[in-house]
Amino acid sequence: MTDLKLFNSLTRSLETFQPIHPGEARVYSCGPTVYNYQHVGNMRAYVFADTLGRVLSFKGYDLRHVINITDVGHLTSDADAGDDKMEKAAASQGKSAWDIARHYQSVFEEDLARLNIRKPQHPRATDYVEAMIAWGKAIEDKHCYRLDSGLYFDVTTVPDYGRLARASTDEGESRIDTVEGKRHAADFAIWRTTPAGENRQMEWDSPWGRGAPGWHIECSVMSAELLGHPFDIHTGGIDHREIHHPNEIAQNQAHACGPDTGARIWMHNNFLVDRRRSGDLGKMSKSTGDFLTLQALVDRGYHPLAYRLLCLQAHYRSELEFTWDGLTAALARLNRIALQIERLRASTAFQFVQKQAADGQLQGLRSRLDPVVAKFYLQDFERSISEDLNTPKALPIFEQVLQNKKISLRDRVRLSLIMDQVLGLGVEKLSRKALRIRPKHDIRYAFTNREVDSLIHARKILKSRREFSASDLIRDLLTADGVGIMDGDPLGWEWKL
Repeated sequence: MTDLKLFNSLTRSLETFQPIHPGEARVYSCGPTVYNYQHVGNMRAYVFADTLGRVLSFKGYDLRHVINITDVGHLTSDADAGDDKMEKAAASQGKSAWDIARHYQSVFEEDLARLNIRKPQHPRATDYVEAMIAWGKAIEDKHCYRLDSGLYFDVTTVPDYGRLARASTDEGESRIDTVEGKRHAADFAIWRTTPAGENRQMEWDSPWGRGAPGWHIECSVMSAELLGHPFDIHTGGIDHREIHHPNEIAQNQAHACGPDTGARIWMHNNFLVDRRRSGDLGKMSKSTGDFLTLQALVDRGYHPLAYRLLCLQAHYRSELEFTWDGLTAALARLNRIALQIERLRASTAFQFVQKQAADGQLQGLRSRLDPVVAKFYLQDFERSISEDLNTPKALPIFEQVLQNKKISLRDRVRLSLIMDQVLGLGVEKLSRKALRIRPKHDIRYAFTNREVDSLIHARKILKSRREFSASDLIRDLLTADGVGIMDGDPLGWEWKL
């Protein structure tokens, strides 16, 4: 197998992946703060993390993947002052913070499933508060100081603070608001004490007063509890590289009393840039109030896997521009893939190959490939994904396999199943019918999908009888209803919205 090369943000270089525990890969991904719906820019991080996990599984590693659920502690900015996101959402919606957290966690997990993201562990921060308090007590004497507002970490007590962000000066921490009494602008809260006269829905007793943990401490504690320190890979959005992850590293170094950064490799996906409007350029953000959820894409007629494919078309470290035209093109590409897949699935070769290998056991499929086919296609595919998860380069290889009739049917099926273990497009179930989603608020469509199927079938019969005027009438009727018809073989009398 080709060595897996991954870009380590800590060293700013490609490094060969070498697991700490032989045969096992341990990955921690910063999860969502569950106070609102996650927008599609947020979801890019989880498509990336899922692709990483799939590649590690493809390489034969036993994967342990954690995505935490932040249900306490995250303020409305990266500051140590202001409103807690959970408390603010609860107040605005007239619900308890606990109910808010459970609702939005449930929606997040549904979105993961719709994007065909494999289910990792989803521990909640509120289940680890006692461990966070114990961690704070362990590092307090050498690395922290108390203020009326809580316990703060002194970043000058660890070596090379800010190395990950390449910004260790006060100027590099301009996003952090000033808290009265802090020694340095970059110092951050380990524990935030509830001010006198105020009540929080989520608060606990601690040596520093009743209150709640700071945001950064949860990831240090939960990764250590669930994966052990050090572990292999920590992922997150590129915005975490500037403040959140440097603070995690500082806490990890303090707790280990040494250079242990927690993870050996730190990986970050770039922003989704919102270009829906002419001249608009910027990362998608909830703060603008104009963000797109996965459900919003579905409501406009786009299948969630079209968004997954859109993400795979760009390298995770590159900015990804979001436009409706771009998403439409991704859906069209997915339809072409589905067409080829359906043909393979209709063959006896597909059922034969499925019986040959148990679900997820790739080695059995690989060993049965024609050696020449394996050399020219599987090796190229593996080299691509081993180059820092180069899915834009791997996707065309996958598509070539689906279309190349010089490859035997059985080998095309084997290769499609093997490659889809990385791409996650769900080739065993992917269909053009499932990809047809009618826009929620579009009143153009008078016919249901079932009625369109019936009309297409009737038109096929009319054309076979050479009753072209009648068949053209059906075509014109459907066209006026916004249905595009793709006649006959090799398209199989298909249609699209």
